[in-house]
Amino acid sequence: MSNPFLYQTSNLLSPLLSPVTAIEGVGPAIARLLQNLGCTTIRDLLWHLPYEIQIRRFSPAIKLACPNELITLQVRVVNHLPFLKKKGRLIPYRVVCSDNEDSIQLIFFTPNPNYLKKLLVVGSDVIISGRFEVYNGHFQMTHPDHIGPLSTKNLWEGTEPIYSLTQGIHQKTLQKIIKSAFTKCPNLPEWLSSHILKKYSWLSWKEAIQKIHTPFQLEDLNLNHPCRRRLAYDEILSNQLSLILTRFQAEISQGRALHGDRRLQQKVLKALPFSLTQDQIKALEEIQRDMTSSSRMVRLLQGDVGSGKTIVAFLCMLHAVEAGYQVALLAPTEILARQHFRTMEEWAKLVNVRLGLLIGKDTSKRRQKIFHDLAEGTIDVIVGTHALIQPEVEFKKLGFIVIDEQHRFGVEQRFKLSEKGENIDILSMTATPIPRTLMLATFGDLSSSYLYQKPAHRKDIITKTLPLSRMEEVIIGLKRALHKGDKIYWVCPLIEESESLDLAAAEDRFSTLQALFPQQVGLIHGRLKSQEREATMQAFIEGSIKILVATTVIEVGVHVEDASIIIIEHAERFGLAQLHQLRGRIGRGSQESYCLLLYNDPLNPIAKSRLNVMRSTTDGFKIAEEDLKLRGGGEIFGIKQSGMPSFTFFDPIAHQDLLIQAHEDAQAILSRDPHLIGPQGQTLRILLRLFEKGQTLTYLKSA
Repeated sequence: MSNPFLYQTSNLLSPLLSPVTAIEGVGPAIARLLQNLGCTTIRDLLWHLPYEIQIRRFSPAIKLACPNELITLQVRVVNHLPFLKKKGRLIPYRVVCSDNEDSIQLIFFTPNPNYLKKLLVVGSDVIISGRFEVYNGHFQMTHPDHIGPLSTKNLWEGTEPIYSLTQGIHQKTLQKIIKSAFTKCPNLPEWLSSHILKKYSWLSWKEAIQKIHTPFQLEDLNLNHPCRRRLAYDEILSNQLSLILTRFQAEISQGRALHGDRRLQQKVLKALPFSLTQDQIKALEEIQRDMTSSSRMVRLLQGDVGSGKTIVAFLCMLHAVEAGYQVALLAPTEILARQHFRTMEEWAKLVNVRLGLLIGKDTSKRRQKIFHDLAEGTIDVIVGTHALIQPEVEFKKLGFIVIDEQHRFGVEQRFKLSEKGENIDILSMTATPIPRTLMLATFGDLSSSYLYQKPAHRKDIITKTLPLSRMEEVIIGLKRALHKGDKIYWVCPLIEESESLDLAAAEDRFSTLQALFPQQVGLIHGRLKSQEREATMQAFIEGSIKILVATTVIEVGVHVEDASIIIIEHAERFGLAQLHQLRGRIGRGSQESYCLLLYNDPLNPIAKSRLNVMRSTTDGFKIAEEDLKLRGGGEIFGIKQSGMPSFTFFDPIAHQDLLIQAHEDAQAILSRDPHLIGPQGQTLRILLRLFEKGQTLTYLKSA
C-alpha cells in the first residue's frame, strides 16, 4: 500500500515556495527589486540573512541623546517651516518638535507638505525615530525612519537586523517584508534525530531561522551560533544525502565492461621519452579497473598543474579503442581543445588511432566531414569543445568520455554528451587541487584518482615577488633572458572582472614591450579571431616571437615546453587558484624556470599572505589548504574552479566538523533506509526539497 505522506511533502512546502507577491504589499514592482537580491520565493526571503545589527535606543529627553546615535523620542509638534530660499540657497522643509525643554527639527528634502501636515499635526504628541544629529548648534533628524502615534513606541526601540539591499528598497521596507514572510512559514516536521538535537542543543528549523532574523546582539549572527550551526547542518546533510543517492544511482546503472588487450598502450609507453610516475601508474590501474567492471564508471582524475593528466587520459582512451569503442574528449575552450589535439596527435600516429578535432568555428564542409566520420566509426577519438554536444553529432559506438575541467560544463551539457551512447564510462579531470572538506562537499565520496608527483625531469619553479616601482630592473632582466634565448609569458592584470579593461591593459603592455623589443612580442586575448590566436601561439611555440603578452586566456591548458619565465603584473589582483594555474604554464621542460609576481605597494594583509604562499611552495594541494585557512569562507581557492556548489548557511571553514558529521549521518541513514520511506526518511524528503535537491527523489522513484 502506498504511503500518502510521500505525496504530501511538496504540499507542506508550498507556502515556502510561493512567490514573494503572496505577501501583502509586495506587487510586481517590488518583486522585481527583490529578484535583484535573489529573492523570488518566501523561502528566499527567509534565507536572505542579516549581516549586522543596529540598536535603536529610547531617549527620555532630547538633550540625553548622542550625535549620530539611532534614537526614538516622544515629542510634541510645534510648527512647520516650509522651503526657504536664503542667499541663493534652498533650505529644506522642516518640522519643529519639542519635549518641553529642547527642540529638534525634522528635515525633509523631498517632502509632500500636505501629507506631512496630516502626519505631524501641530500640537499633537508623536513618536519619532531616526539618526540624531547636531548641525550648526541645532538638534535635528533627517528623514526620520518612523513617525507615528505614542502606541508605536515599543516597536521602535531595541535591536534590529540589517540586510544587504538593492537600489529602490529601504532597510525598513525589507525588514517589514521579511517579517511578513514568517507569517507564511509553516511548522515543518522534524527531520533530525533526537540524538543529534540533544547532542548540539539545537532548536527546531523554524525556531532557528526566526532567531537569526531577530538577533539581540552581534554574536547571534556568528557562524558558530547554535542556530546558524543547526541550519548549516541541515544544508550540508541535504547535500550529502543527494550526493550519496546520486552516486548510488550511477553505480547501479548497468555499465558495460571495456576489455582492452594493452597492445596500443604498450606501443605508446615504449615510445615515450619518459617513464610514468608511480601516481600515474596507480591512477591508470584504478581507472582501467573501473572500465573493465560491469558497473558504469564515474571517476574524477585530480592532478596538479603539470602532473601528467593528459597521458593518463590518453592511455585510458586507448583501452576503450582496444575494446572496440569510440572516445570523446570534451574541453571547455578552443585553445585547450587544440592543445589536447596537438599533444595526442603524435601518440595517435604511433598506433594508427584516428584522431579528430571539432570546434565551433570549423567550416560547414569540415564539420559535415567530421559528423560523417563519427557516424561511420572512422574516427576513433574526437577532441572538441561544446560543438560535440550539438544534436548533429552522432557516434557509431561511443563508449568512453573524458571531460576536462569538468566544472566549466553544466550538468545538462555533460548529460547531453553522455546520451550519445549507452551506459558510457565517464572520466572527469580537474587541474585545480581541491581540499578534502571542499572535495567532500562538492563530490561526496566520488571515486577519485590523484596525481601528486610531477615527472622526474621537471625542476621546481623559482618564484619571486617584486614591486611594480622596480619595473626598470624587470626590463633589464628581460633583455638578459632574451639574449639567452628564453621564452617569456607576460600576463596582464585582472581589472574588476572587466574583459574590455583587461584587454586595454594587455594592449598597452604589448605596445610598451614592442617598442623595446621590436618583432619579438606577440599578443593573445579572448577577443582575437581563432586563426589569429592560433598563428600567434604557433609563432611563440616555434620561437619567431619570444615574449607572449596575454590575458588570463592562457590560464589553463596552454603547453609550451621551452617557455621558462612568466611575469604576472599586478599579481595582488589575482586569486591563488589563478596564480597557481598561470605559474603552471612554465616549468614543463627540463630547464630552470622562473615566476615573477609584480605587485603594487602597499599590499593588504590578505594579498601579502597570498604572495607569500606562492613564493613558499609550488605544491597545488598545499596551496589549496593554505588558502582555505587564509581566506576563510570567502572566495576560497578553487571554489569556482572546482564547481563547488554555493551554500547559504554552511561555511566550509567554520563548519568542517558538521560536514564530517553530516557525511557519516547520511551514510548511516541510507544504509538503514536506502529509499527514505521510513519515518525519518519521509521527513528527510522534505529537507531535500527544501534545499532544492528534489531531483534526487526521482532516483528513489526509479529505484
